[in-house]
Amino acid sequence: MANVSIPLPRNGFSIPKFSPKRPCFTPSASTLRISCSGVSELDGSQTKGALFNFNGIKGVACGILAACALSSAAFPVTAASQRLPPLSTEPNRCERAFIGNTIGQANGVYDKPLDLRQCNFTNEKSNLKGKSLSAALMSDAKFDGADMSEVVMSKAYAVGASFKGVDFSNAVLDRVNFEKADLEGAVFKNTVLSGSTFDDAKLDNAVFEDTIIGYIDLQKLCTNKTIGDEWRVELGCR
Repeated sequence: MANVSIPLPRNGFSIPKFSPKRPCFTPSASTLRISCSGVSELDGSQTKGALFNFNGIKGVACGILAACALSSAAFPVTAASQRLPPLSTEPNRCERAFIGNTIGQANGVYDKPLDLRQCNFTNEKSNLKGKSLSAALMSDAKFDGADMSEVVMSKAYAVGASFKGVDFSNAVLDRVNFEKADLEGAVFKNTVLSGSTFDDAKLDNAVFEDTIIGYIDLQKLCTNKTIGDEWRVELGCR
């Protein structure tokens, strides 16, 4: 018989040399674990060749399972796992935000990186609304006072960016890394926040109304002490 154990994915994988006698993946302390094990029983009529054949099939099955998990799992972009490319030298790279990513959308697939790092979109009220900025690189950019309602920012990397007073109503902000971002006064109304991280982010006076977020992600969000008491109650923080 065979046994498969798949804890839910969180941050990433490390993939060692494959062996059908060992787990397909050996994780670090905070990574996903996929393990496959099998037990074969031989009676007198079975040969060693049968056992080897079973182990081979088991190894292939484990490999297929791991590949499926890798292709379907979704992870927030983190500084620890993301090696960022050099800052783009494209002259109009900041203006590309007004067009957005035209392919991939929520999957964060694109023909070339949408590099908005260090760009200034302060008080931009019309050109960002409803745009697809999936997998955009936004670190150290300024969006203060911008209207980003209905925007799609799946898998965006927004470490250290400033979103003070930004309207994120009806936006899709899943799997976004908001580490150390300034989100003071931001409005998350009917906003998807599943899988997003807010480590050391500033959330003073941020509005959370009818947000969509998973239970585990909510527990992590609630550890941020800058969230106001009113919105901690709204979110269900304990």
